[in-house]
Amino acid sequence: MQTTLCFDFGNTRLKCAVFDDGTLRDVIILQDDNPETIDNLVKQFHPSKSILSSVINHNPEVENILNGSTRFHKLDAKSKLPVTTPVGKPETIGADRLALVVAAVYLHPDRHNLVIGLGSCITYNFVNKFSEFLGGGISPGLEMRFKAVHEFTAKLPLIKPDPNFPLIGYDTRTNILSGVILGMCREIEGITDEYALKYSNFNVLLTGGDMTFFAPHLKKKIFADPYLIFKGLYAISEINNVS
Repeated sequence: MQTTLCFDFGNTRLKCAVFDDGTLRDVIILQDDNPETIDNLVKQFHPSKSILSSVINHNPEVENILNGSTRFHKLDAKSKLPVTTPVGKPETIGADRLALVVAAVYLHPDRHNLVIGLGSCITYNFVNKFSEFLGGGISPGLEMRFKAVHEFTAKLPLIKPDPNFPLIGYDTRTNILSGVILGMCREIEGITDEYALKYSNFNVLLTGGDMTFFAPHLKKKIFADPYLIFKGLYAISEINNVS
């Protein structure tokens, strides 16, 4: 059995997915990126391969540990990918976005795919049926919007996200929930409609840590997969971490 560790270091969470012979076995939330944390994972799972997607300034010792004990690959603009990136300055594309579109191409080949990542920001990532990642858009995410409502007003509180709320809020909390979450849902659907004017037939894939707050309120047909980024990372690892 061959084990691969797929690390996703995002702005909000640090996560690691464990794959055994291509099957997702576990997803672990990491408390930090200290060398001891990474070393303990290596000792626990004995991986033969590893890959890192990072959009933060992580501890550089992480790469040294993984490189010393596994066939390690750091996802960046130089990685071998099953997609092309005919956009300006491809080196500026976030590693997480690359992993998402690779997953879409592997799961739904020869199709147009719009991948919507719900994390610190909302990312819209469009890859066409020719496996060309054309780009997309970025807008503020859920937590960012809740913080903005609180920090740019004198009296509105900072509230926690909750998928259960009425259309018509009856107090400050439910007013904010309805406005922010339903507002984001209509944004997502509106942008999807704009893509539909240009591409009549495409998949919409929804993923990310905040996915559960939106899926019940979206009217469009979507494929919801919280582990999409890890499936993309595993696929990229298999291409780049060859024996």
